Amino acid sequence: MKDKEPPNPFEEIQKQLKDLFKDTNVKVSTHAYDPSGETEDDEASPPPSGYDKNEEAMELIRNFRLKPKEIRDHLNRFVIRQNDAKKVLSVAICDHYNHVRRLLSGKSGMATEYTKQNILLLGPTGVGKTYLIKNIARLIGVPFVKADATKFSETGYVGSDVEDLVRDLVKAADGDIELAENGIIFVDEIDKIAGEAGAGGRDVSGRGVQINLLKLMEETEVNLFSPTDMMSQMQAVMEMQRGGKPKKRTINTSNILFIVSGAFDKLAESIKKRVSSNELGFGAARSAADEDTALYLNQAETQDFIKYGFEPEFIGRVPVRVACSSLSADDLAHIMTTSEGSVLHQYRDDFSGYGIDFDITPEAIVAIAEEASKEGTGARGLLTVLERIFRDFKFELPSTAIRRFEVSPAMIADPTTYLKKLKENNAHLQHDVYVDDIKHYSVSFEKAHGFTLEFKPLAIDALIKESTEKDQTIQSLCEEKFRDFEHGLNIINRNTGQTVFKIGKLAIEDPDKELSKWVVRSIETVKREQQS
Repeated sequence: MKDKEPPNPFEEIQKQLKDLFKDTNVKVSTHAYDPSGETEDDEASPPPSGYDKNEEAMELIRNFRLKPKEIRDHLNRFVIRQNDAKKVLSVAICDHYNHVRRLLSGKSGMATEYTKQNILLLGPTGVGKTYLIKNIARLIGVPFVKADATKFSETGYVGSDVEDLVRDLVKAADGDIELAENGIIFVDEIDKIAGEAGAGGRDVSGRGVQINLLKLMEETEVNLFSPTDMMSQMQAVMEMQRGGKPKKRTINTSNILFIVSGAFDKLAESIKKRVSSNELGFGAARSAADEDTALYLNQAETQDFIKYGFEPEFIGRVPVRVACSSLSADDLAHIMTTSEGSVLHQYRDDFSGYGIDFDITPEAIVAIAEEASKEGTGARGLLTVLERIFRDFKFELPSTAIRRFEVSPAMIADPTTYLKKLKENNAHLQHDVYVDDIKHYSVSFEKAHGFTLEFKPLAIDALIKESTEKDQTIQSLCEEKFRDFEHGLNIINRNTGQTVFKIGKLAIEDPDKELSKWVVRSIETVKREQQS
């Protein structure tokens, strides 16, 4: 069988040109991605919205004065445990931005050369690695970009080019290149690209990605327009043709702090064997607490990483290494009750959008934490468990009169039964909710068609009964029943001028039949008037 011919690159270029110029009324410019933040007509255009914010951020960097303990204390508000990681990160961040401050002020310091302290975070998923870095970047006020190492390829034609990380940092800085040059790039799942050269015969190489990342982590100039992105290249050409003051087209990575992370679970097993063999048979006596993966990952040596599949040059560019500990059920309970980033706040916000609040007992906190611990995904397990518990509550309660409920161990054990009893206990309040829904429909019908529908008590009771039996909202039920009412009402209005219609039980049971009677009655009224 003949292989399919590869796509013609000239046809692809022609297609992109056609897309770019298909609207001749649109003025072509590089505003879609202009690193300078300037538009086609600088005088007529307002200043970039983030200008003042970015200038303020640069001022904070120029006057960086944070101390390691201050950063540690800030992180304690959001991330539970991970004391070693907080300490190491705080020191490394202060060292890096103190160096940046000296460079920006023209004072290089005593050292003739400075080795950037890029960081390697090790540890299982859900322990707060990303959250730590995100909060550090927020505290300092620098742009932050996060990506997974698995999405990159050596060439950029398969997957993404690692240089896209730097370009994304410029976007995160609202086009401010100077601010981006002092930002933070966080690459997760770095352990997944160890020893993957030529996997599956694709143009993808873990070693190649490491080498390309290595260039970024040292010092290089990155073109702001990707060489593999035809649209970016065309924008660059048009920028040159416009003339005027040349704009900076590259970004230097020397002051960008790179932080990489990964679970490295297999590495922990390898280190455990090495450590145990060095203990001359006493390894079996280690306590259960010592089995924590972090204890072994903190003993990782450069040779362990090289054996794992990393290039010596790459691992040498991440000299600051620290492991995060897995979280126990007690830690997860602590996160829910003390962390400013507790997922419980998210659920409170979700329910408050409907005017609903909930109380949670200490026993329920413990029960949720124990269930989340079984998930084996760290703090992410809390979201999994809470979503399972609250799923039906989120669906049902907004349509009820219930405005408060309690999260207890009984609810966690059987949410379905608990929700059923909760609704039964508040059934006496539900009638008013249904009546309000009927009034809301009547108002919306009048706005749409100009006719007022007044529902009689028996009609209201019939609607509520049918809504309950069908498990269908009043709004949906009314829209279904009165979908074609406007046409008949318009005929009646032309005949009699009537604009207010009383809806009785018969109109609920058979809307079309009742409407037909009204229309016939209006026609008969016209005939009588004509005869008289």
